[in-house]
Amino acid sequence: MLEPAYQADVVIVGAGVAGLSAAHRLTCAGVTTVVLEAAPCAGGRMSTEKVDGFRLDRVGQLLSTAYPELRSTPGLDGLVLRPFAPGVLLHSDGRHHRAGTPVNTGGARGALHAVRALASAPRSPAASKGRGAPRQTPASRGWGEAERVAAPRSRGVHRPGAASRSRGAPGSVGASGAARTAPRGTAPLGTAVDQARLGSALSRIAGTPVERLLARPEQPAGQALAARGVPARTIDGFLRPLLAALLCDPELSTSSRCADLALRAFARGRLCVPEGGAEVLPELLARTLPPGTVHTGVRVTSVSTTSVTTAEHGEIRCRAVLLATDARAAAELLPGLRVPEFHPVTVVHHTTDEPPGTGASLLLDADRGGPVAHTAVVSRVDPSRAPAGRTLVSSTVLGPPPPDLDTAVRMHLSRLYGTSTRRWETLAVHHAAEAVPAMRPPHDLRRPVRLLAGLYVCGDHRDTSTVQGALHSGHRASAAILRDLGVTGAARAADPLPAPRAA
Repeated sequence: MLEPAYQADVVIVGAGVAGLSAAHRLTCAGVTTVVLEAAPCAGGRMSTEKVDGFRLDRVGQLLSTAYPELRSTPGLDGLVLRPFAPGVLLHSDGRHHRAGTPVNTGGARGALHAVRALASAPRSPAASKGRGAPRQTPASRGWGEAERVAAPRSRGVHRPGAASRSRGAPGSVGASGAARTAPRGTAPLGTAVDQARLGSALSRIAGTPVERLLARPEQPAGQALAARGVPARTIDGFLRPLLAALLCDPELSTSSRCADLALRAFARGRLCVPEGGAEVLPELLARTLPPGTVHTGVRVTSVSTTSVTTAEHGEIRCRAVLLATDARAAAELLPGLRVPEFHPVTVVHHTTDEPPGTGASLLLDADRGGPVAHTAVVSRVDPSRAPAGRTLVSSTVLGPPPPDLDTAVRMHLSRLYGTSTRRWETLAVHHAAEAVPAMRPPHDLRRPVRLLAGLYVCGDHRDTSTVQGALHSGHRASAAILRDLGVTGAARAADPLPAPRAA
């Protein structure tokens, strides 16, 4: 299979999750593969810093248990996912509200929930007299399709009195906190009917095939949600902070198709993080490749369809080259490739001796009252990220950080958690100006991975700006390479890299 003129069948430039997942599929098919990474270690943006026994993610993208590629990518059999509490915890008007668990809308049970939801809704004087009630259209009943209204299960929305019944339970703050669970009428999602429609819509989108979502007209997410009849309060009180957490886009400028895919994954699974830190995912992929596949500290200076040139080892000949770097590095090697806009992300890590009483919940700010978009007591979700007896609180700031970041974040966290943060210790602040590629419409979710025979490109900038998108782009690129090479047979190890050049 491997001609003597070649040192490897495929050279992959970049050892992020896209490149590593492609390498796995190629080696499983018997294709000799070399992965070159300029950094000292594999992983790209999925890196984790170790500080005094804490494991601190630098970007901290959220995963979902519903991501198909996490289950199907070779090498990830040993990945352990630590889920957050179901749904999310919303902070609004000084109170916490549990929201976001989809419901079963079918059968008699769904009809009973619908009747209860409608009966508990505030009624106008005109409606109570049987006249003047607005006629519901399909657009007003949900997200663009006629549906039966069904109330969310009790665990999916706020439950009055939950804070007083259980200290430290989701939806409450401990005795030292000032925040309280809100009465039903003041929930950020609106009325009981609004909450019922939201639960029903989440259930429906969970069962919608991906092809149908991608066939919908494309708009900015905020405009599309409003056009589908989603109440403004539901958009601003729940969907905006949720999509900010999922896509790092609080302005809802993302393509509506990408937003629909993110909401579908949220509705079908649980938000989660890898046990041990974000770096565990690429480490697993790298560790389970054949020995000698991944080479770190190797800087590629140019590429062609049959070779790559490196600063340290000269030319490496091959039959195909796959660029698996970030978008900007790929464009530097191949001028003319599109470089998207990016969403800046700053992650701030604190430790405290008095953990907030929000449990393993992902806490979102529905009021947008400060720089923090979402925060969590991550050591409650994944105890391996903090030493025994210590608490790790990780918070994400979207957009350009404020001038006095630490003070602004502490003040905001004090309001979100309902407790003083003066004694909290700042462990690390990680800022990434180009953390997540923006996906503004029109956005091609399946940008070509085959540039020409022998030259390919993959990464989250060719798909969706998520870990699922990065893995899927690697899947598509490896499939294209295998088709073009048309090779079969047993795998053999790639030749060793040439000796480093003398300085």
